[in-house]
Amino acid sequence: MSTTVIQQAMTSEAWDAVLITDPKHVYYLTGFACDPHERFLGLVFTPDHEPTLIVPALDADKAREVSSISRIVTHSDTDNPYVILKQHLPSQLNTVAMEKAHMSVSNFEALKQAVPAQQFADAGPLLQSMRVIKSADEISRLKDAIVCIETVLDNVVKRIKVGMVEIEVVAELEYEMKKQGAEGPSFSTMVLSGPNAALPHGIPGRRRIQEGELLLFDLGVYLNGYASDITRTFAIGEVDKETERIYHTVLAANEAAIAATKPGAAFGSLDQTARQVITDAGYGEYFTHRLGHGLGIDVHEYPSVHGQNTDILKPGMVFTIEPGIYVPGKAGVRIEDDVVVTEQGVEVLTSYPKQLISIGK
Repeated sequence: MSTTVIQQAMTSEAWDAVLITDPKHVYYLTGFACDPHERFLGLVFTPDHEPTLIVPALDADKAREVSSISRIVTHSDTDNPYVILKQHLPSQLNTVAMEKAHMSVSNFEALKQAVPAQQFADAGPLLQSMRVIKSADEISRLKDAIVCIETVLDNVVKRIKVGMVEIEVVAELEYEMKKQGAEGPSFSTMVLSGPNAALPHGIPGRRRIQEGELLLFDLGVYLNGYASDITRTFAIGEVDKETERIYHTVLAANEAAIAATKPGAAFGSLDQTARQVITDAGYGEYFTHRLGHGLGIDVHEYPSVHGQNTDILKPGMVFTIEPGIYVPGKAGVRIEDDVVVTEQGVEVLTSYPKQLISIGK
């Protein structure tokens, strides 16, 4: 189905060929996943032939086993892959579409030297439009990745003790991810305690978890090619009333944005809804990032859920809702859910409890 969309675009856009080089998009279109490192990986579409998958020789057996593309070409480390690419393109080329956001300058120069196209178009917007509406299978895979990370979090939270080091907890979490069958973390796992939790993209370090403060977890996994992403913030023992107020303000913002999620709404309105809750509580200056981001084969993908985004929500779109308040030197709270837009409104895919839970006793 996805390859048909590309072939239709070739006709409507008058593209003579389409070259896909992002490994995530090769996986999306063929089912074949690999990390080619510095080697060339390319999926080639032309009007008159079936698609061609060009892979490093050491990945050839796996490609033949799992790829939906039957026409597979290999190259060795001593080959010029762009010369091989040229052999699978029409002799007369006006326009070749490629992924401009993925193609490096050096690779583009090598492509231009080998492939005598008159111009190069951007296939990125087409791929973005294809990926933004998730199929039932994709949503099922996302749900599996979410169940996995929630199991990981639940298992490790039970082992948290005062005095543990942030980076030690990260190690526990990532070990548990593998035990639960994950391919690996979908991004750098965050465990931030006390004032460190006030850093939205803080880096876990040697700080020890202490009584009377917050502990923030932001984590996710890749499972069957799809990502999960969840944030929960816990109390270590008892926290003061101001910290409780911050927490409940973020929770109210999270729930308000979820309630506003429905087909036909603008993404910007969701951010504005959450931001208004936080502003009305007096913490507006401490909500310093967008409300959320798309989620799928990448942990961060289109759409960007910020206040100026006028794009409209449609059924099948999956994204995060993650408001936060970050008071420097005191505390940080973020609560993040993964949601999918439905015909009727919204389904919240994450299910881990969101009330303020005290742990570490």
